[in-house]
Amino acid sequence: MHITRRQILTAVAGIASAAPLAAFAQVAPTIHVLKDPNCGCCRAWVAILRQEGFRVTEERSFGTLMMRHKLDNGIPQRMISCHTGEIEGYMIEGHVPVADIRRLLAERPDAVGLTVPGMPYGSPGMGPEDQREAYDVFLIRRDGSSEVFTSYSAA
Repeated sequence: MHITRRQILTAVAGIASAAPLAAFAQVAPTIHVLKDPNCGCCRAWVAILRQEGFRVTEERSFGTLMMRHKLDNGIPQRMISCHTGEIEGYMIEGHVPVADIRRLLAERPDAVGLTVPGMPYGSPGMGPEDQREAYDVFLIRRDGSSEVFTSYSAA
């Protein structure tokens, strides 16, 4: 069997063109989001995740079913917000910024996940960042305790 120069170059070009796709797949994790289908701020947060390269799957949920899901997965009632995401074994509750999700995935703490309790104005999906109110992103520990993961000052 004789391999021509053209066949080698074609094979190399094929491999080279697939490499960026493989790299993107590694940096674009999938987040599954449970949200009320009528909620505009949930849609806005999901849009931000997609803009930042996350693959997002969505599931309609509301009322006691959604609340039960949150509590069953370790989100304390005092830390609850609007929508709930699940990514690589972590829970993401509310309007958590993308930078904090990426940091969580990079550091991999032994924790339930992150939350932004309530719906602070200017958090992702909740209005313009240049008008935001101060808020904290909390790391929820497995024992139900929490600590500040990141603080955002008022704009």
